[in-house]
Amino acid sequence: MPLTFIALVFGYLLGSIPFGLVLTRLAGTGDLRSIGSGNIGATNVLRTGRKDLAIATLLLDALKGTAAVLIAGRFSVGEESGQLAIVAGLGAFLGHLYPVWLKFKGGKGVATYLGCLFGLYWPAGLVFVAAWLAVAALTRYSSAAALVASLAAPVALLLFGHRPEAELFVALAALLWLRHAENIRRLLAGTEGKIGQKGTAQS
Repeated sequence: MPLTFIALVFGYLLGSIPFGLVLTRLAGTGDLRSIGSGNIGATNVLRTGRKDLAIATLLLDALKGTAAVLIAGRFSVGEESGQLAIVAGLGAFLGHLYPVWLKFKGGKGVATYLGCLFGLYWPAGLVFVAAWLAVAALTRYSSAAALVASLAAPVALLLFGHRPEAELFVALAALLWLRHAENIRRLLAGTEGKIGQKGTAQS
């Protein structure tokens, strides 16, 4: 139990690092929370006009999820290593969504979801990427691509025989969908902004 709690807290603290906010402040672009949607993720960082910062934010938000599960798994032994890695992944995702440093107002979790996925079982991460690319190419909706891909991942994990990880990502997908409630409403109303389209609703 103590190790499980430590893994959860470790993952949470790592996941709660708001890289988008840190990078934009260091670059002097102002408070990211006052720009566009006010979100701390890579999509909103892109609205500052800095593609380099957006890419860096995307990578770092993903890597903190990967690092959480790999480190937790590395410093545990036997069968518990997989369990602790899963718990750390949950912590990292929750940390990104609800960082204590920002009054629990964080990002939407797509990059961190993917980072945790690659850390726990990389073939399922490739399934996520493939699903995202397919839906994005067909619809040009980034949000729709993320939502569909988040459902494809746990299915892939289950088919690959990774039931505990699949159960984790069902829960993470539910949280991700919850954080995309506004996007879902705009998708249903036909007002969601498409990839490469300017002057549309915020994501």
